[in-house]
Amino acid sequence: MKLASLKNNTRDGQLVVVSRDLSRCVTVTDVASTMQQLLDNWANLAPALQQRYEALNSGSFNGEMPFEPTQCESPLPRAYQWADGSAYVNHVELVRKARNSEMPPSFWTDPLMYQGGSDDFIGPRDPIEAISTEHGIDFEGEVAVITDDVPMAVSPEQALKKVRLIMLVNDVSLRGLIPNELAKGFGFFNSKPASSFSPVAVTPDELGDKWQDGRVHLPLLSTYNDKPFGKPNAGIDMTFNFGQLIAHAAKTRNLGAGAVIGSGTVSNKQGTEYGTAINEGGVGYSCIAEIRMIETIRDGKPSTSFMQFGDTIKMEMLDSDGQSIFGAIDQQVVQYKV
Repeated sequence: MKLASLKNNTRDGQLVVVSRDLSRCVTVTDVASTMQQLLDNWANLAPALQQRYEALNSGSFNGEMPFEPTQCESPLPRAYQWADGSAYVNHVELVRKARNSEMPPSFWTDPLMYQGGSDDFIGPRDPIEAISTEHGIDFEGEVAVITDDVPMAVSPEQALKKVRLIMLVNDVSLRGLIPNELAKGFGFFNSKPASSFSPVAVTPDELGDKWQDGRVHLPLLSTYNDKPFGKPNAGIDMTFNFGQLIAHAAKTRNLGAGAVIGSGTVSNKQGTEYGTAINEGGVGYSCIAEIRMIETIRDGKPSTSFMQFGDTIKMEMLDSDGQSIFGAIDQQVVQYKV
């Protein structure tokens, strides 16, 4: 099943069921008006929406309308919880090297996770508003899941059963602000502005055998300023799967229905120590920070700048037929107007 939230001048948008090919959708207000309402009562409401989804795909549903991603909020325009892990330890190692910071061995066994701002997500086709390019604007391509209620101290195996929906995320980072914030010893805040998510969130069964072991085994495609930038496979080099990430988030607290858990930046070593750019025959990267680290190691200093006003970033995943699964995050960086 594929679901989205359309803009309707409310905080939480209008829940719609979207056809598998992303061409059509239908409102379902008689079942649930918002995504959060559905997630709060998933067991009772989801079966009815699954029937609508099947009818929509078969062409037997009346009242459908064209699906337009530009009219989408993020699937959850705001959420009670947004916790982002860092499951691709290759990315962690690279970024810490860029900060001249050694990586403790425990990072391979105990997931990193930060609690992000979840009250104001960006729509998938809305601009990334930034105050200054001096802040070091960067995109980060990730996979995220939305959970049902998760009890405290849940096992990774049981946690994985709580995954209700999967989507993509652009976890925007302000690299220039991160070092000073982390030096305070209290984590990210100003350096992690609002994130954006794919137009559509899908149930795990939509991915078929590409959803295995709590991982999505598909390339995450990033196109930066209309040029291929990254295509790492989200199922490769993911040290911690989503069951482990959810269990980590719930180690000492319950998670409410609608909690969003991110994978961290998708990153592949590609058989080399740090990975290789697409134009050099590799699968590239899902953020600018990684390629800057490679340049620093190779050349002594980075040559790729962070995002400038007017730059664009597009992220999506394709199925075996080349069709977009989640729709595309497609954004431009613009200067915030006070």
